[in-house]
Amino acid sequence: MTRLVRPRRQVTLAGLAAAALLASPLLATSPASAEPTAQPQPAASTAPSLIPKPSNQQALPGQSFALQPWSLVGLETSAKESRAARKVADGLTSQLRRSTGYPLPIIPAVPGLVDLKLSTNGPASLGAEGYQLRADRSTLSVVAATPEGLFRGVTTLRQLLPAKAESKTRQAGPWRISGTAISDSPRYGYRGAMLDVSRHFFSVAEVKRYIDLASLYKLNKLHLHLSDDQGWRIQVDSWPRLTTYGGSLETTGTPGGSYSKAEYAALVQYATDHFMEVIPEIDTPGHTNAALASYAELNCDGVAPPLYTGTEVGFSSLCVGKDITYDFLDDVFREVAEQNPGSVLHLGGDEAHSTPHSDYLTFVPKASALVTKQGKKVMGWQEIAETPLPPGSIAQYWGTDDNRSRELARKAAAQGAKVVMSPANRAYLDMKYDASTPIGQDWAGLVSVQKSYEWNPSTLIPNLPESAIAGVEAPLWTETLDDVDKLEYMAFPRLPGIAELGWSPASALDWKTYSDRLAGQGSRWDALSVNFYRAPEIAWR
Repeated sequence: MTRLVRPRRQVTLAGLAAAALLASPLLATSPASAEPTAQPQPAASTAPSLIPKPSNQQALPGQSFALQPWSLVGLETSAKESRAARKVADGLTSQLRRSTGYPLPIIPAVPGLVDLKLSTNGPASLGAEGYQLRADRSTLSVVAATPEGLFRGVTTLRQLLPAKAESKTRQAGPWRISGTAISDSPRYGYRGAMLDVSRHFFSVAEVKRYIDLASLYKLNKLHLHLSDDQGWRIQVDSWPRLTTYGGSLETTGTPGGSYSKAEYAALVQYATDHFMEVIPEIDTPGHTNAALASYAELNCDGVAPPLYTGTEVGFSSLCVGKDITYDFLDDVFREVAEQNPGSVLHLGGDEAHSTPHSDYLTFVPKASALVTKQGKKVMGWQEIAETPLPPGSIAQYWGTDDNRSRELARKAAAQGAKVVMSPANRAYLDMKYDASTPIGQDWAGLVSVQKSYEWNPSTLIPNLPESAIAGVEAPLWTETLDDVDKLEYMAFPRLPGIAELGWSPASALDWKTYSDRLAGQGSRWDALSVNFYRAPEIAWR
Protein backbone atom coordinates (compact mmCIF):
# COMPACT_ATOMS: atom_id res chain seq x y z
CA MET A 1 0.00 0.00 0.00
CA THR A 2 1.39 3.40 -0.94
CA ARG A 3 1.49 5.73 2.04
CA LEU A 4 2.87 9.22 2.35
CA VAL A 5 5.43 9.66 5.12
CA ARG A 6 6.17 13.29 5.79
CA PRO A 7 8.92 14.74 7.99
CA ARG A 8 7.60 16.97 10.74
CA ARG A 9 9.79 19.87 9.62
CA GLN A 10 8.42 22.57 7.33
CA VAL A 11 8.09 21.47 3.70
CA THR A 12 8.03 23.56 0.55
CA LEU A 13 4.97 24.47 -1.47
CA ALA A 14 6.35 22.36 -4.29
CA GLY A 15 6.60 19.42 -1.94
CA LEU A 16 3.04 19.95 -0.81
CA ALA A 17 1.81 20.05 -4.36
CA ALA A 18 3.67 16.79 -5.02
CA ALA A 19 2.02 15.26 -1.98
CA ALA A 20 -1.37 16.25 -3.29
CA LEU A 21 -0.57 14.70 -6.67
CA LEU A 22 0.73 11.46 -5.13
CA ALA A 23 -2.41 11.24 -3.03
CA SER A 24 -4.66 11.62 -6.05
CA PRO A 25 -6.55 8.60 -7.37
CA LEU A 26 -4.57 8.76 -10.63
CA LEU A 27 -1.23 7.78 -9.06
CA ALA A 28 -1.92 6.18 -5.70
CA THR A 29 -1.94 2.38 -5.71
CA SER A 30 -3.73 1.61 -2.42
CA PRO A 31 -7.19 -0.01 -2.54
CA ALA A 32 -8.61 3.12 -0.99
CA SER A 33 -7.30 5.28 -3.79
CA ALA A 34 -8.86 3.01 -6.38
CA GLU A 35 -12.32 3.68 -4.99
CA PRO A 36 -14.45 5.57 -7.52
CA THR A 37 -14.98 9.22 -6.81
CA ALA A 38 -18.29 9.78 -5.05
CA GLN A 39 -20.79 11.60 -7.20
CA PRO A 40 -22.05 14.94 -5.84
CA GLN A 41 -25.19 14.62 -3.77
CA PRO A 42 -27.52 17.32 -2.51
CA ALA A 43 -26.86 18.52 0.99
CA ALA A 44 -29.28 17.60 3.74
CA SER A 45 -32.01 20.12 4.29
CA THR A 46 -31.23 20.60 7.98
CA ALA A 47 -28.04 20.94 9.99
CA PRO A 48 -26.84 17.62 11.47
CA SER A 49 -27.92 16.73 15.01
CA LEU A 50 -25.23 16.73 17.68
CA ILE A 51 -24.82 15.88 21.37
CA PRO A 52 -24.07 18.06 23.22
CA LYS A 53 -25.97 20.67 21.24
CA PRO A 54 -23.56 23.44 20.19
CA SER A 55 -23.90 26.98 21.50
CA ASN A 56 -24.58 28.15 17.96
CA GLN A 57 -25.09 26.13 14.80
CA GLN A 58 -26.29 27.33 11.42
CA ALA A 59 -27.04 25.23 8.37
CA LEU A 60 -25.45 26.24 5.07
CA PRO A 61 -28.20 25.32 2.57
CA GLY A 62 -27.10 23.81 -0.70
CA GLN A 63 -23.58 23.09 0.50
CA SER A 64 -21.82 19.98 1.72
CA PHE A 65 -18.28 18.72 2.22
CA ALA A 66 -17.06 15.35 0.96
CA LEU A 67 -13.95 13.58 2.19
CA GLN A 68 -12.21 12.05 -0.81
CA PRO A 69 -9.45 9.43 -1.34
CA TRP A 70 -7.01 12.23 -2.17
CA SER A 71 -7.99 14.56 0.67
CA LEU A 72 -5.17 16.23 2.59
CA VAL A 73 -5.35 17.17 6.27
CA GLY A 74 -3.69 20.46 7.12
CA LEU A 75 -2.45 21.18 10.66
CA GLU A 76 -1.86 24.79 11.69
CA THR A 77 -0.37 25.29 15.16
CA SER A 78 2.36 27.01 17.12
CA ALA A 79 5.63 25.34 18.05
CA LYS A 80 4.56 25.36 21.71
CA GLU A 81 1.36 23.47 20.98
CA SER A 82 2.56 21.34 18.08
CA ARG A 83 2.92 18.06 20.00
CA ALA A 84 -0.53 18.19 21.62
CA ALA A 85 -2.22 19.42 18.43
CA ARG A 86 -0.49 16.71 16.39
CA LYS A 87 -1.87 14.07 18.78
CA VAL A 88 -5.37 15.38 18.14
CA ALA A 89 -4.84 15.26 14.37
CA ASP A 90 -3.30 11.80 14.57
CA GLY A 91 -6.21 10.50 16.64
CA LEU A 92 -8.73 11.72 14.07
CA THR A 93 -6.89 10.57 10.97
CA SER A 94 -5.99 7.17 12.45
CA GLN A 95 -9.66 6.42 12.96
CA LEU A 96 -10.70 7.75 9.56
CA ARG A 97 -7.98 5.74 7.82
CA ARG A 98 -9.42 2.59 9.38
CA SER A 99 -13.00 3.29 8.36
CA THR A 100 -12.51 5.02 4.98
CA GLY A 101 -9.31 3.39 3.80
CA TYR A 102 -8.08 6.80 2.64
CA PRO A 103 -4.41 7.80 3.22
CA LEU A 104 -5.29 11.23 4.69
CA PRO A 105 -1.71 12.53 5.09
CA ILE A 106 -1.19 15.36 7.59
CA ILE A 107 0.70 18.32 6.18
CA PRO A 108 1.12 21.99 7.12
CA ALA A 109 -2.10 23.87 6.40
CA VAL A 110 -1.76 25.78 3.14
CA PRO A 111 -4.85 27.66 1.92
CA GLY A 112 -6.31 26.17 -1.22
CA LEU A 113 -4.38 22.91 -0.90
CA VAL A 114 -5.79 21.10 2.13
CA ASP A 115 -9.32 19.77 2.32
CA LEU A 116 -9.60 19.35 6.08
CA LYS A 117 -7.96 22.07 8.17
CA LEU A 118 -7.21 21.74 11.88
CA SER A 119 -5.91 24.88 13.59
CA THR A 120 -5.02 26.05 17.10
CA ASN A 121 -4.34 29.58 15.88
CA GLY A 122 -7.88 30.76 16.57
CA PRO A 123 -8.70 33.86 18.64
CA ALA A 124 -8.14 33.73 22.38
CA SER A 125 -11.78 34.73 22.81
CA LEU A 126 -12.71 31.10 22.04
CA GLY A 127 -11.36 30.13 25.46
CA ALA A 128 -9.66 26.89 26.40
CA GLU A 129 -12.42 24.61 25.11
CA GLY A 130 -14.21 26.67 22.48
CA TYR A 131 -13.93 26.05 18.76
CA GLN A 132 -15.36 27.04 15.40
CA LEU A 133 -16.24 24.47 12.75
CA ARG A 134 -17.28 25.06 9.18
CA ALA A 135 -18.19 22.54 6.49
CA ASP A 136 -18.89 23.87 3.02
CA ARG A 137 -18.39 22.68 -0.53
CA SER A 138 -14.64 23.35 -0.51
CA THR A 139 -13.27 22.81 2.98
CA LEU A 140 -13.93 21.35 6.39
CA SER A 141 -12.19 23.37 9.12
CA VAL A 142 -11.91 23.19 12.88
CA VAL A 143 -10.34 26.25 14.50
CA ALA A 144 -9.58 26.67 18.20
CA ALA A 145 -7.26 28.63 20.45
CA THR A 146 -5.82 25.55 22.19
CA PRO A 147 -5.26 21.84 21.49
CA GLU A 148 -8.05 21.14 23.99
CA GLY A 149 -10.48 23.28 22.01
CA LEU A 150 -9.31 21.53 18.85
CA PHE A 151 -10.08 18.18 20.45
CA ARG A 152 -13.59 19.31 21.39
CA GLY A 153 -14.13 20.42 17.81
CA VAL A 154 -12.86 17.11 16.47
CA THR A 155 -15.42 15.24 18.58
CA THR A 156 -18.08 17.33 16.85
CA LEU A 157 -16.54 16.60 13.47
CA ARG A 158 -16.74 12.87 14.20
CA GLN A 159 -20.46 13.15 14.93
CA LEU A 160 -21.03 15.05 11.71
CA LEU A 161 -19.66 12.16 9.66
CA PRO A 162 -21.75 9.06 8.97
CA ALA A 163 -21.81 6.68 11.94
CA LYS A 164 -19.81 4.09 10.03
CA ALA A 165 -16.82 6.44 10.26
CA GLU A 166 -16.37 4.96 13.76
CA SER A 167 -15.91 1.45 12.37
CA LYS A 168 -12.70 -0.52 12.95
CA THR A 169 -12.75 -1.80 9.37
CA ARG A 170 -13.03 -0.17 5.96
CA GLN A 171 -16.53 0.87 4.94
CA ALA A 172 -17.97 2.13 1.67
CA GLY A 173 -18.37 5.88 1.16
CA PRO A 174 -19.42 8.53 0.44
CA TRP A 175 -18.16 10.48 3.48
CA ARG A 176 -20.29 13.58 3.28
CA ILE A 177 -21.08 16.31 5.82
CA SER A 178 -24.00 18.66 5.30
CA GLY A 179 -23.03 22.32 5.13
CA THR A 180 -22.87 23.81 8.61
CA ALA A 181 -21.20 26.57 10.61
CA ILE A 182 -20.68 26.09 14.36
CA SER A 183 -19.35 28.34 17.10
CA ASP A 184 -19.25 26.48 20.37
CA SER A 185 -18.06 26.69 23.97
CA PRO A 186 -19.15 25.06 27.25
CA ARG A 187 -21.66 26.27 29.80
CA TYR A 188 -19.71 24.82 32.75
CA GLY A 189 -16.00 24.16 33.20
CA TYR A 190 -16.60 20.95 35.16
CA ARG A 191 -18.24 18.09 33.25
CA GLY A 192 -17.42 14.78 34.80
CA ALA A 193 -17.90 11.04 34.73
CA MET A 194 -17.18 9.06 37.89
CA LEU A 195 -16.23 5.39 37.75
CA ASP A 196 -16.18 3.24 40.87
CA VAL A 197 -13.26 0.82 40.46
CA SER A 198 -13.33 -0.20 44.11
CA ARG A 199 -16.53 -2.26 44.41
CA HIS A 200 -15.56 -4.04 41.20
CA PHE A 201 -12.10 -3.53 39.74
CA PHE A 202 -11.68 -2.51 36.10
CA SER A 203 -8.42 -2.82 34.18
CA VAL A 204 -6.52 0.01 32.53
CA ALA A 205 -7.85 -1.12 29.14
CA GLU A 206 -11.42 -1.10 30.42
CA VAL A 207 -11.08 2.38 31.92
CA LYS A 208 -9.55 3.58 28.66
CA ARG A 209 -12.65 2.33 26.85
CA TYR A 210 -14.79 4.41 29.21
CA ILE A 211 -12.58 7.44 28.54
CA ASP A 212 -13.01 6.95 24.79
CA LEU A 213 -16.78 7.02 25.05
CA ALA A 214 -17.06 9.79 27.67
CA SER A 215 -14.69 12.15 25.88
CA LEU A 216 -16.71 11.81 22.67
CA TYR A 217 -19.41 13.83 24.46
CA LYS A 218 -17.02 16.54 25.67
CA LEU A 219 -16.73 15.40 29.29
CA ASN A 220 -13.50 16.73 30.77
CA LYS A 221 -13.18 15.12 34.23
CA LEU A 222 -12.68 11.47 35.12
CA HIS A 223 -13.39 10.95 38.83
CA LEU A 224 -11.99 7.58 39.93
CA HIS A 225 -13.35 6.12 43.17
CA LEU A 226 -10.13 4.31 44.13
CA SER A 227 -10.81 3.11 47.67
CA ASP A 228 -13.77 1.84 49.63
CA ASP A 229 -14.76 -0.93 52.03
CA GLN A 230 -14.44 -3.55 49.29
CA GLY A 231 -11.05 -2.71 47.83
CA TRP A 232 -8.03 -0.38 47.56
CA ARG A 233 -6.94 0.11 43.96
CA ILE A 234 -3.98 2.54 43.79
CA GLN A 235 -0.40 1.67 44.76
CA VAL A 236 1.01 3.39 47.86
CA ASP A 237 4.61 2.31 48.42
CA SER A 238 4.73 3.40 52.05
CA TRP A 239 1.69 1.25 52.87
CA PRO A 240 2.02 -1.71 50.47
CA ARG A 241 -0.64 -3.97 52.04
CA LEU A 242 -3.31 -1.52 50.92
CA THR A 243 -3.16 -3.12 47.48
CA THR A 244 -1.56 -6.52 48.09
CA TYR A 245 -4.17 -7.40 50.73
CA GLY A 246 -6.77 -4.62 50.74
CA GLY A 247 -7.11 -4.81 46.95
CA SER A 248 -7.19 -8.58 46.67
CA LEU A 249 -10.98 -8.97 46.51
CA GLU A 250 -14.05 -7.13 45.27
CA THR A 251 -17.79 -7.20 45.86
CA THR A 252 -19.18 -10.78 45.76
CA GLY A 253 -15.77 -12.11 46.87
CA THR A 254 -14.29 -12.44 43.39
CA PRO A 255 -10.59 -11.62 42.88
CA GLY A 256 -9.92 -7.89 42.83
CA GLY A 257 -6.89 -6.00 41.61
CA SER A 258 -5.08 -2.69 41.72
CA TYR A 259 -3.11 -0.33 39.51
CA SER A 260 0.66 -0.32 39.76
CA LYS A 261 2.22 3.11 39.50
CA ALA A 262 3.19 2.37 35.89
CA GLU A 263 -0.34 1.25 35.03
CA TYR A 264 -1.88 4.23 36.72
CA ALA A 265 0.52 6.57 34.89
CA ALA A 266 -0.59 5.03 31.59
CA LEU A 267 -4.21 5.58 32.53
CA VAL A 268 -3.60 9.22 33.51
CA GLN A 269 -1.69 9.86 30.29
CA TYR A 270 -4.50 8.37 28.21
CA ALA A 271 -7.01 10.59 29.96
CA THR A 272 -4.73 13.59 29.41
CA ASP A 273 -4.52 12.79 25.70
CA HIS A 274 -8.34 12.91 25.68
CA PHE A 275 -8.32 16.18 27.66
CA MET A 276 -9.87 14.62 30.75
CA GLU A 277 -8.43 15.49 34.15
CA VAL A 278 -8.27 12.51 36.48
CA ILE A 279 -9.67 13.28 39.94
CA PRO A 280 -8.58 10.54 42.38
CA GLU A 281 -10.83 9.78 45.34
CA ILE A 282 -9.56 8.27 48.58
CA ASP A 283 -12.75 7.96 50.58
CA THR A 284 -12.44 8.96 54.26
CA PRO A 285 -13.16 8.67 57.18
CA GLY A 286 -15.84 6.08 56.33
CA HIS A 287 -15.79 3.62 53.43
CA THR A 288 -12.38 2.52 54.74
CA ASN A 289 -12.67 -1.18 55.58
CA ALA A 290 -10.08 -2.20 52.97
CA ALA A 291 -7.51 0.02 54.69
CA LEU A 292 -8.57 -1.02 58.19
CA ALA A 293 -8.29 -4.70 57.22
CA SER A 294 -4.82 -4.11 55.78
CA TYR A 295 -3.35 -2.36 58.85
CA ALA A 296 -4.57 -3.21 62.36
CA GLU A 297 -2.98 -0.08 63.82
CA LEU A 298 -5.44 2.14 61.93
CA ASN A 299 -8.28 0.74 64.06
CA CYS A 300 -9.11 2.31 67.41
CA ASP A 301 -8.91 -1.11 69.11
CA GLY A 302 -5.85 -2.24 67.16
CA VAL A 303 -7.73 -5.20 65.70
CA ALA A 304 -8.03 -5.54 61.91
CA PRO A 305 -11.50 -6.48 60.62
CA PRO A 306 -11.83 -9.09 57.87
CA LEU A 307 -11.99 -8.05 54.24
CA TYR A 308 -15.49 -7.05 53.21
CA THR A 309 -17.25 -8.16 50.04
CA GLY A 310 -20.82 -7.04 50.71
CA THR A 311 -22.64 -3.88 49.65
CA GLU A 312 -23.70 -2.23 52.91
CA VAL A 313 -22.33 1.25 53.71
CA GLY A 314 -21.61 3.33 56.79
CA PHE A 315 -20.09 0.72 59.12
CA SER A 316 -16.38 1.59 58.88
CA SER A 317 -14.34 4.53 60.15
CA LEU A 318 -10.76 5.62 60.53
CA CYS A 319 -9.78 6.26 64.14
CA VAL A 320 -9.98 10.04 64.36
CA GLY A 321 -8.17 10.27 67.70
CA LYS A 322 -5.02 8.39 66.67
CA ASP A 323 -1.96 10.24 65.37
CA ILE A 324 -1.16 7.36 63.04
CA THR A 325 -4.36 8.10 61.13
CA TYR A 326 -2.92 11.41 59.95
CA ASP A 327 0.54 9.95 59.32
CA PHE A 328 -1.22 7.39 57.13
CA LEU A 329 -3.24 10.02 55.26
CA ASP A 330 -0.19 12.24 54.85
CA ASP A 331 1.64 9.40 53.11
CA VAL A 332 -1.36 8.36 51.04
CA PHE A 333 -2.28 11.86 49.87
CA ARG A 334 1.37 12.57 49.03
CA GLU A 335 1.78 9.47 46.89
CA VAL A 336 -1.62 9.83 45.26
CA ALA A 337 -0.91 13.50 44.51
CA GLU A 338 2.42 12.54 42.94
CA GLN A 339 0.58 10.19 40.57
CA ASN A 340 -2.03 12.75 39.56
CA PRO A 341 -0.97 15.97 37.80
CA GLY A 342 -4.46 17.45 38.07
CA SER A 343 -5.38 20.16 40.55
CA VAL A 344 -7.95 18.26 42.65
CA LEU A 345 -7.89 15.42 45.20
CA HIS A 346 -11.20 14.01 46.43
CA LEU A 347 -11.25 12.94 50.10
CA GLY A 348 -14.75 11.45 50.10
CA GLY A 349 -16.44 12.32 53.38
CA ASP A 350 -19.85 10.74 52.74
CA GLU A 351 -21.87 8.26 54.78
CA ALA A 352 -19.51 8.35 57.77
CA HIS A 353 -22.25 6.91 59.96
CA SER A 354 -19.81 5.13 62.29
CA THR A 355 -17.78 8.27 62.92
CA PRO A 356 -19.11 10.30 65.87
CA HIS A 357 -20.27 13.67 64.59
CA SER A 358 -17.83 15.59 66.77
CA ASP A 359 -15.01 13.41 65.43
CA TYR A 360 -16.17 14.08 61.86
CA LEU A 361 -16.02 17.82 62.49
CA THR A 362 -12.46 17.37 63.75
CA PHE A 363 -11.37 15.00 61.01
CA VAL A 364 -12.35 16.79 57.79
CA PRO A 365 -10.35 20.01 58.44
CA LYS A 366 -7.28 17.95 59.40
CA ALA A 367 -7.59 15.75 56.33
CA SER A 368 -8.22 18.81 54.14
CA ALA A 369 -5.00 20.40 55.39
CA LEU A 370 -3.10 17.30 54.29
CA VAL A 371 -4.61 17.62 50.81
CA THR A 372 -3.76 21.31 50.46
CA LYS A 373 -0.27 20.52 51.75
CA GLN A 374 0.22 18.65 48.47
CA GLY A 375 -0.87 21.67 46.44
CA LYS A 376 -4.25 20.18 45.56
CA LYS A 377 -7.75 21.55 45.91
CA VAL A 378 -10.03 19.70 48.29
CA MET A 379 -13.05 17.96 46.83
CA GLY A 380 -15.53 15.93 48.83
CA TRP A 381 -19.12 14.78 48.97
CA GLN A 382 -21.68 17.28 50.24
CA GLU A 383 -21.21 16.32 53.92
CA ILE A 384 -17.85 18.11 54.07
CA ALA A 385 -19.76 21.41 54.00
CA GLU A 386 -20.56 20.86 57.67
CA THR A 387 -16.94 21.79 58.42
CA PRO A 388 -14.75 24.81 57.54
CA LEU A 389 -13.42 24.34 54.00
CA PRO A 390 -10.14 25.63 52.52
CA PRO A 391 -10.31 28.20 49.73
CA GLY A 392 -10.97 26.64 46.34
CA SER A 393 -12.79 23.61 47.71
CA ILE A 394 -15.43 21.69 45.75
CA ALA A 395 -18.47 20.01 47.32
CA GLN A 396 -20.21 17.29 45.34
CA TYR A 397 -23.99 17.29 45.76
CA TRP A 398 -25.49 13.81 45.64
CA GLY A 399 -28.83 14.50 47.31
CA THR A 400 -32.27 13.42 46.17
CA ASP A 401 -34.11 16.72 46.57
CA ASP A 402 -34.15 16.37 50.38
CA ASN A 403 -33.87 19.53 52.43
CA ARG A 404 -30.77 18.37 54.35
CA SER A 405 -28.74 17.78 51.18
CA ARG A 406 -29.82 21.07 49.69
CA GLU A 407 -28.83 22.91 52.85
CA LEU A 408 -25.36 21.34 52.72
CA ALA A 409 -24.93 22.58 49.15
CA ARG A 410 -25.89 26.08 50.24
CA LYS A 411 -23.48 25.84 53.21
CA ALA A 412 -20.67 24.97 50.84
CA ALA A 413 -21.47 27.93 48.60
CA ALA A 414 -21.67 30.26 51.61
CA GLN A 415 -18.05 29.35 52.37
CA GLY A 416 -17.00 30.20 48.82
CA ALA A 417 -16.78 26.58 47.69
CA LYS A 418 -18.00 25.46 44.29
CA VAL A 419 -20.69 22.79 43.94
CA VAL A 420 -20.68 19.93 41.44
CA MET A 421 -24.18 18.68 40.76
CA SER A 422 -24.61 14.88 40.91
CA PRO A 423 -28.17 14.35 42.19
CA ALA A 424 -28.53 10.63 42.80
CA ASN A 425 -32.12 10.49 41.56
CA ARG A 426 -31.07 11.99 38.22
CA ALA A 427 -27.34 11.62 37.59
CA TYR A 428 -26.42 8.30 39.24
CA LEU A 429 -25.98 5.95 36.31
CA ASP A 430 -26.22 2.80 38.42
CA MET A 431 -29.88 3.46 39.17
CA LYS A 432 -32.26 1.21 37.24
CA TYR A 433 -34.07 2.64 34.24
CA ASP A 434 -37.31 0.99 35.31
CA ALA A 435 -38.49 -1.85 37.53
CA SER A 436 -37.54 -4.46 34.92
CA THR A 437 -33.88 -3.40 34.56
CA PRO A 438 -31.89 -6.57 35.33
CA ILE A 439 -28.92 -4.84 36.99
CA GLY A 440 -28.35 -1.70 39.00
CA GLN A 441 -29.98 -0.30 42.14
CA ASP A 442 -33.12 1.67 42.98
CA TRP A 443 -32.52 3.27 46.40
CA ALA A 444 -32.60 6.73 44.79
CA GLY A 445 -35.54 5.81 42.58
CA LEU A 446 -35.95 4.63 39.01
CA VAL A 447 -34.18 6.95 36.58
CA SER A 448 -35.41 6.87 33.01
CA VAL A 449 -33.49 8.47 30.17
CA GLN A 450 -35.92 11.38 30.27
CA LYS A 451 -35.61 11.90 34.03
CA SER A 452 -31.82 11.82 33.86
CA TYR A 453 -31.89 14.62 31.28
CA GLU A 454 -34.84 16.75 32.27
CA TRP A 455 -33.37 18.94 35.04
CA ASN A 456 -31.44 22.18 35.14
CA PRO A 457 -28.24 22.32 37.25
CA SER A 458 -28.72 26.03 37.93
CA THR A 459 -32.24 25.75 39.33
CA LEU A 460 -32.37 22.31 40.98
CA ILE A 461 -31.45 23.65 44.44
CA PRO A 462 -33.46 26.73 45.48
CA ASN A 463 -31.38 29.68 46.66
CA LEU A 464 -28.10 28.20 45.49
CA PRO A 465 -26.33 30.95 43.51
CA GLU A 466 -25.68 29.95 39.93
CA SER A 467 -22.17 31.37 40.32
CA ALA A 468 -21.47 28.63 42.88
CA ILE A 469 -22.11 25.79 40.43
CA ALA A 470 -18.93 24.32 38.96
CA GLY A 471 -20.77 21.89 36.72
CA VAL A 472 -22.13 18.36 36.64
CA GLU A 473 -20.94 14.82 37.12
CA ALA A 474 -22.49 11.42 36.41
CA PRO A 475 -21.30 8.81 38.95
CA LEU A 476 -21.37 5.12 38.08
CA TRP A 477 -21.20 2.90 41.17
CA THR A 478 -20.39 -0.74 40.56
CA GLU A 479 -21.80 -2.86 43.39
CA THR A 480 -23.85 -4.77 40.77
CA LEU A 481 -21.70 -4.07 37.70
CA ASP A 482 -18.81 -6.46 37.13
CA ASP A 483 -17.95 -6.06 33.45
CA VAL A 484 -17.70 -3.42 30.75
CA ASP A 485 -20.88 -4.49 29.00
CA LYS A 486 -22.85 -3.72 32.16
CA LEU A 487 -21.09 -0.36 32.56
CA GLU A 488 -22.06 0.61 29.04
CA TYR A 489 -25.62 -0.62 29.45
CA MET A 490 -26.15 1.66 32.45
CA ALA A 491 -24.20 4.65 31.11
CA PHE A 492 -25.67 4.74 27.63
CA PRO A 493 -27.90 6.47 26.72
CA ARG A 494 -27.92 8.51 29.97
CA LEU A 495 -24.30 9.74 30.09
CA PRO A 496 -24.58 11.88 26.92
CA GLY A 497 -27.57 13.64 28.46
CA ILE A 498 -25.60 14.64 31.56
CA ALA A 499 -22.81 15.77 29.24
CA GLU A 500 -25.26 18.02 27.40
CA LEU A 501 -26.48 19.54 30.68
CA GLY A 502 -22.89 20.52 31.39
CA TRP A 503 -21.96 21.81 27.95
CA SER A 504 -25.00 23.29 26.20
CA PRO A 505 -26.67 26.60 27.09
CA ALA A 506 -29.75 26.37 29.30
CA SER A 507 -31.89 27.62 26.41
CA ALA A 508 -31.00 24.47 24.44
CA LEU A 509 -32.26 22.01 27.05
CA ASP A 510 -35.45 20.53 25.67
CA TRP A 511 -36.41 16.87 26.00
CA LYS A 512 -38.31 16.60 22.72
CA THR A 513 -35.51 17.90 20.53
CA TYR A 514 -32.86 16.12 22.60
CA SER A 515 -34.61 12.74 22.34
CA ASP A 516 -34.72 13.14 18.57
CA ARG A 517 -30.99 13.88 18.48
CA LEU A 518 -30.34 10.98 20.85
CA ALA A 519 -32.20 8.62 18.52
CA GLY A 520 -29.56 9.26 15.89
CA GLN A 521 -26.75 8.13 18.21
CA GLY A 522 -27.83 4.49 18.15
CA SER A 523 -26.16 3.70 14.83
CA ARG A 524 -22.96 5.37 16.05
CA TRP A 525 -22.95 3.22 19.19
CA ASP A 526 -23.53 0.16 17.06
CA ALA A 527 -20.45 1.09 15.03
CA LEU A 528 -18.51 1.55 18.28
CA SER A 529 -19.84 -1.78 19.63
CA VAL A 530 -21.42 -0.06 22.64
CA ASN A 531 -23.76 -2.28 24.62
CA PHE A 532 -26.36 0.46 25.11
CA TYR A 533 -29.87 0.19 26.52
CA ARG A 534 -32.38 0.68 23.74
CA ALA A 535 -34.78 2.74 25.81
CA PRO A 536 -38.33 2.26 24.48
CA GLU A 537 -39.11 5.98 24.76
CA ILE A 538 -36.47 6.74 22.09
CA ALA A 539 -37.27 6.20 18.39
CA TRP A 540 -33.83 4.74 17.60
CA ARG A 541 -32.69 5.04 14.02
